[in-house]
Amino acid sequence: MARKIIFWGLLFWLLLPRPVSAYEEQLETQVAAVAAQGTHQVNGRRQFWQQLQLLVTKGSLKGKVISLTTGQAPVSNLPRYRRGDKLLVRYEKDNRGQAHFYVLDYIRRSALIWLFLIFAAAALLVARWRGLGSLLGMAASGAVIFWFLLPRLLAGMNPILAAISSALVIIPLTFYPSHGFNRKTNVAIVGTLLALILTGILAVIFVNAGHLTGLGDEAANDFLIAHGGRMNMRSLLLAGIIVGILGVLDDITVAQAAVIQQLKKANPNLKISDLYWRAMSVGQDHIASMVNTLILVYVGASLPLLLLFLRDPHPAGQIINYEIVAGEIVRTLVGSLGLILAVPITTLLAAVWL
Repeated sequence: MARKIIFWGLLFWLLLPRPVSAYEEQLETQVAAVAAQGTHQVNGRRQFWQQLQLLVTKGSLKGKVISLTTGQAPVSNLPRYRRGDKLLVRYEKDNRGQAHFYVLDYIRRSALIWLFLIFAAAALLVARWRGLGSLLGMAASGAVIFWFLLPRLLAGMNPILAAISSALVIIPLTFYPSHGFNRKTNVAIVGTLLALILTGILAVIFVNAGHLTGLGDEAANDFLIAHGGRMNMRSLLLAGIIVGILGVLDDITVAQAAVIQQLKKANPNLKISDLYWRAMSVGQDHIASMVNTLILVYVGASLPLLLLFLRDPHPAGQIINYEIVAGEIVRTLVGSLGLILAVPITTLLAAVWL
């Protein structure tokens, strides 16, 4: 949940059409037949192979049948394709004009579209108009990330400034459609902004104290190379922490403002101190569950890495020094601190304002 904004932004980016190179293109195909298959030796190991007949359904070769063989390189868990499978194929021409085809991956759009439709239907059926508002807010977040944040990062804008600017746009665009134009939402927005500022300050302090470079994973290194080494990856790491915490702060701040609002409606005679401490008892439960959720989300995303360390044991003190682990620890704990601080800040604001 903490990464939902980044997820939808990347999804919109992937769905947009790409310019096609004169010598390289991605074709959409469907397996018309498996002409042959078997196993052979590749670098001293048994490797499964298939000869596929593929019908091109989209691209410059649409309507043609192409043939390619999989399993020529040593790859673990090579898929076994069946007739009817839809595949994405890279089409290249070498300097002599000879065509080469390589399977890139399955085409999964249909499954993803159906999953999104089911998700949207559930949100509308259960949350009604608020569900519609949340869907609109989600679309707005993706649009801001794709058309505002990512282009400015690529253009060389300071990642922290770009992330904060994006947050200032995303917060009202997501809060108001989901929760309405009212004082409760206003309080939640102010509480979110204050908690976000404090989270950013903590992130700067501990990213610098931990000497994190932002190059803890392969994707970051690949991007830096592709970008010619011109991006400040430490600032990009900080920007990711700021954007990633936005989705969870929404839950915390709106919930606390709503608790204060309902307490005041139930008993208009309650004082500010009474409202604050009664709402904080709810906020404490919220903190416990949300912090645990964040930790489990990050652990779930890092399972392959944790299993790798378990297979090749290292002392715990050595493991946490690796940047790929230390970066996730800083991200998790700084994000959790932001959540914890958001509860008393928003609760106090709501008690005074409402």
